Amino acid sequence: MSLESDNKTQTEAEKLLALRNKIDAIDEEIGRLISARATCAQEVAEVKKANLPDDAKILFYRPEREAQVLRKAMEQNKGPLSNEEMARLFREIMSACLALENPVKVAFFGLEGSFTHQAALKHFGGSASTISFSAIDEVFREVEAGAVNYGVVPVENSTEGVVSFTLDNFMDSNLKICGEVELRVHHNLLVSDVTSTNNISRIYAHPQALAQCRKWLTSHYPKAERVAVSDNATAAKRLKGEWNAAAIAGSMAAELYGLKILAEKIEDQPDNSTRFLIIGSQEVPPSGVDKTSIVVAMRNEPGALHNLLEPFHRHNIDLTRVETRPSRTGVWNYVFFIDFAGHANDPLISEVLQEVATRCADLKLLGSYPKAVL
Repeated sequence: MSLESDNKTQTEAEKLLALRNKIDAIDEEIGRLISARATCAQEVAEVKKANLPDDAKILFYRPEREAQVLRKAMEQNKGPLSNEEMARLFREIMSACLALENPVKVAFFGLEGSFTHQAALKHFGGSASTISFSAIDEVFREVEAGAVNYGVVPVENSTEGVVSFTLDNFMDSNLKICGEVELRVHHNLLVSDVTSTNNISRIYAHPQALAQCRKWLTSHYPKAERVAVSDNATAAKRLKGEWNAAAIAGSMAAELYGLKILAEKIEDQPDNSTRFLIIGSQEVPPSGVDKTSIVVAMRNEPGALHNLLEPFHRHNIDLTRVETRPSRTGVWNYVFFIDFAGHANDPLISEVLQEVATRCADLKLLGSYPKAVL
């Protein structure tokens, strides 16, 4: 080896050593700052406890405050990490700090590894205590009973539309919507370690997942039986010991249940996403960028829907969703679930809601909450 080559290798080694030393110093500073933030969070908890009666319920988790912190982190991000990745890191820091005050208990629909479980972790972070339930109404009951702080339920999919069970539960519940999560849904075909991949004759999945992957399944497994189950995590869990079966589920389910991903991103629509709602008992103050959800019962008369929506149009309020469901109080009567931009405490929104209330048989405010940050 020449002297020039030796010098070049030495120079590269010196540069790498200098960079690693710099990283070590930065890591030390990051650790110090995270500890300082956690200590500050503990002090916040003590202040809250000291200024409330002993029997008062302390709200450690503040959805509007977390949304503001995440938005600020994204606004101040200079790269090279993406805004989404920066927000995810801040979410985990806040989750860990909140766990020092009081770990949040969260109920979610489906088994561990389901997309709803993934949405719960995305919103509350990995330090939250998550509990699975097999039915959406069970999630509502747990939150109403106070057994958990919040619940996470699916409400609509960009491909298959609304989740009617969730909307129906709001009609009988006094719970509030405290937040929302938007999750990009990627479906994978999973197999177990005993699967004969050339002889797959049965594919398990949630009915919506089967619908969202219809074209891919028809193209690749036209003769395989498609078996609908309660959720995709259940589909993944059933594979153990079935040599001729596969399942459609996310990567989290594959990791949890020790499965192999045979084919990735098999959904027919590449922008397939699902929206989830965070349900709780508290009313959420404005965060600065909010949405409001209401359910309205209309009198059965001509032009009812036009009369209902006209105030929103006149005041230039952005409607993000209008969904119709049959009323339980009369044949051929309907209720409308409406989402729109803004907070119920905003003077303009308050004025519109008062006007809408005069035009309908009944209006129920489901909640105002921060718009999904990412």
